[in-house]
Amino acid sequence: MISVLIADDHNIVRQGLKQILSNDAQMSVVAEADNGHEVLQELERTKVDVLILDITMPGKNGLDVLKEVKRKYPALPVLVLSMHPEDQFAIRILRAGAAGYITKESAPEELVEALRKVCAGGKYVSPQLAEKLAVFIEDDTARAPHERLSDREFEILRMLAMGKTVTEVADELLLSVKTVSTYRSRVLEKMKMTTNAELTRYALQSGLIN
Repeated sequence: MISVLIADDHNIVRQGLKQILSNDAQMSVVAEADNGHEVLQELERTKVDVLILDITMPGKNGLDVLKEVKRKYPALPVLVLSMHPEDQFAIRILRAGAAGYITKESAPEELVEALRKVCAGGKYVSPQLAEKLAVFIEDDTARAPHERLSDREFEILRMLAMGKTVTEVADELLLSVKTVSTYRSRVLEKMKMTTNAELTRYALQSGLIN
């Protein structure tokens, strides 16, 4: 029996995932969480074989949650199930330690297949993502500008693009305003842009924000 922890901030999504997995006699959902803090709490008190993780939950940044989970439980496979398109987030997520990445548009059968594969010690990516990964590794010039950002720079790019001020970003990430301003300058320089409006336009066109 494969014991599963589902982490998603939408109750209807968690219920849907539980319904899908209840149709498989080898799958059992033993715990749920709706934010990063609860994920870590549940892992401390419940033994699970795999974590299904939504990367955009309230509170602690999803990438940071993933990294902390892998630091504390390096052997635990994490399958990220996200609303974001593969080509925008998957490579960054896999580099952070996830065993697989699928979107919420995927068929139920693909979810079960992905869970079985990562629980067996494998990695799960779609054929389309596998092709992009090959290009990413072989040709640095093929990378989009945001793919050259560090995880923290990428996080701040998205927050600024969503209209948050430097002060709001600093408060949310528990950083100083000066530190966030430095990150903003780096992001603008690497993206070859000069204003937050340009970042917003780029993020919308690239599907980094809704």
